[in-house]
Amino acid sequence: MARDEAESPTCNGTTKHFVIVGGSLGGLAAGLALKELGHDTTILERTATPLLHDQGAGIVAGGDTLEFFERYNRCDRPIAVTSRRRQYLNKDGEIVHKRDMIQSMTSWDLTYHLMRANYDRVESPYCEVPAPVPGHGKATHLHDHCVTDIEDEGDGVRVFWKTSKGEEGNMLANILIGADGPSSTVRKLLCPKVERVYAGYCALRGTVPEHEASEEAREAFCERFTFFHGPGVQILTYLIPGKNGTVEPGERLINFVYYTNFPEGSAELEEIMTDKDGNRRRITMPPGMTDPKAWEKQKAIARERLPPQFAEVVCGTKKPFVQCVTDVISPDHEFMGGKVVLIGDSLAGFRPHTVASTSQAAFDAMIYTDYVSGKVTREEWKKQTMGYARYIQKRGVEMGERSQHQRLPLEELIHDRDVASTPREQEVYPEWATAI
Repeated sequence: MARDEAESPTCNGTTKHFVIVGGSLGGLAAGLALKELGHDTTILERTATPLLHDQGAGIVAGGDTLEFFERYNRCDRPIAVTSRRRQYLNKDGEIVHKRDMIQSMTSWDLTYHLMRANYDRVESPYCEVPAPVPGHGKATHLHDHCVTDIEDEGDGVRVFWKTSKGEEGNMLANILIGADGPSSTVRKLLCPKVERVYAGYCALRGTVPEHEASEEAREAFCERFTFFHGPGVQILTYLIPGKNGTVEPGERLINFVYYTNFPEGSAELEEIMTDKDGNRRRITMPPGMTDPKAWEKQKAIARERLPPQFAEVVCGTKKPFVQCVTDVISPDHEFMGGKVVLIGDSLAGFRPHTVASTSQAAFDAMIYTDYVSGKVTREEWKKQTMGYARYIQKRGVEMGERSQHQRLPLEELIHDRDVASTPREQEVYPEWATAI
């Protein structure tokens, strides 16, 4: 038997139990893909509520995200809004560069509810739940289960958890998948020296209903992927599905991502990351929790710095949220002889300039499932997964540093964005990225 076959986690064709830590998009992607292969999966999500809420706004649905939904989504409804042009504005709000380009834009909440409908048949206004398929594996989703430890045990891994009520327990997995985000507990247990590091700037985010925007803003943003760059500033907007995932014109949302510098330890960073109740948030300020006084200050700054159409949506959002931009990457994605695997943000947290985090989660889930089913070798799985993680993570760092901390001609920043739009299958990874 060849080495890759011998090390394949399902080379004998038996049904296995996969425990997946993390119930957001990465964990659901892994669960869906493995479920369709006939394997049993249990998702452990630390959030105390049965459903996740307000985890983000817009998602640029790249090729791997679209392929994932083509493979695994059985809900009969549109999944994205089409953007037909990429364009750049100057400070006066005039178009200075444009390029026709079809892209698909979706929302975190629609993506999440579609995945839950397909994974564990959760009902919602977003879609009808598809009928169960004979031969699919058992899908279990457990909320309020915070993983505290993992132990190598024979042919499997024992996973220990604790609830918010103090209940404790454990379960045995044949294979454990860490899909619990950039601050991954699984990664911390395996690689305690790997730290998530603040990059010196934040993404201020929010949405405005399409019908509430001015004619000038709608003209600039509707079915357009629109950018503005200034010293230490970048902002972008695109349309995403609206309430309950509607893609009806007029009911969609204008989504913005506004990058601005907040130096480590500065009073400005402390202010924007201290919520309305006085609590200092470490990395994410959830929607509805931003201190109104801090946001009023940001609105005033936006009016000074940004083109009028962008300033309008920043000032018009009713529930802004803030994400500190960070860097993190694991040295490997496979541990305990392949019994523990990291995917998506748990493996490598991309800066959002790459617009690749959701695509990474989708790709990692698909290629791992292909490895489990024997469609690709272990070597190919490792090289493709690690090559993508290392190369795109580095690209995101470079894009952010150039955009936020260097004064470059707009043409160079446009080039950076065009390079970042290269389809994954057309990327050529350098040797350092694929070294295993």
